[in-house]
Amino acid sequence: MKVDICKQLKENAPLIHCITNPISIMQCANAVLLLGARPIMAEHPDEVREITATAKALLLNFGNITRDRLEAMTVSYDEAMAKEIPTVIDAVGAACSDLRRNTVRKMMGAEVTGQSDRSHGEIQGISKRNKKVPMLVKGNYSEIKALLDSDYSSSGVDADNKVSADEIKNIAISLADKYGVIVLASGEKDIVTDGKKCAVISNGTAKLGSITGTGCMLGAVCASFFSQRQDIETVVRAAAGFGIIGENAEGDMFLMRLFDAIADIDDDIIEERMKVIWSWTENS
Repeated sequence: MKVDICKQLKENAPLIHCITNPISIMQCANAVLLLGARPIMAEHPDEVREITATAKALLLNFGNITRDRLEAMTVSYDEAMAKEIPTVIDAVGAACSDLRRNTVRKMMGAEVTGQSDRSHGEIQGISKRNKKVPMLVKGNYSEIKALLDSDYSSSGVDADNKVSADEIKNIAISLADKYGVIVLASGEKDIVTDGKKCAVISNGTAKLGSITGTGCMLGAVCASFFSQRQDIETVVRAAAGFGIIGENAEGDMFLMRLFDAIADIDDDIIEERMKVIWSWTENS
């Protein structure tokens, strides 16, 4: 089934509110803009509620977290839950930080206990999850595993190469089913599941891991797509599309070529070149 998400983005120019990190803010803003959507990167706690209320999707990226940025995320999350605005959570660093892990888990709807005194206040300030709100939770293999297994941890924000695609597929399915979210586990093969169906995506290139910010860009692409349709097929097209973008950008000046490839992507290219294997889960 063809889905005209790229066409819709250019026609509708939706506002995408991204609270991300300074390491990748330029890449994320340009990714949204080049798809045809309108990025706004507001993060002051006193203005984000007003801005989130006007957006068609909210992206919360946990990279390089600060106290003010976390407060802004909490306020924006609260508004998204109240106004039923589709939300994408990029769980950067959830495998190496209890603060990030516990905050993301509570946003998904988990009952978080045993948190440290340092993170207690921020976590308590998060409003209750509104399960009517479409939610996508994204992370690398380690980050997705850490959200389900509270005893697991990893070093830094890089994925643990000991976590296999087969292992993370089962973990992602369990996480999606438990919390009623769509899960995207990014890696050598991207895995997308809503707990009932699962897609394994083989598009992409190792070059995407050679520069900083490409994982965050994928989150921005997902938020843009998610603003138009909130289902697993749309997330699969976002992930496959970004993989194709990486394939098309291979060569010197990779980041600049990546921007050009985002501008050139369309629904026909994604439909023709996406490499996806679908399966049903035991929960279906």
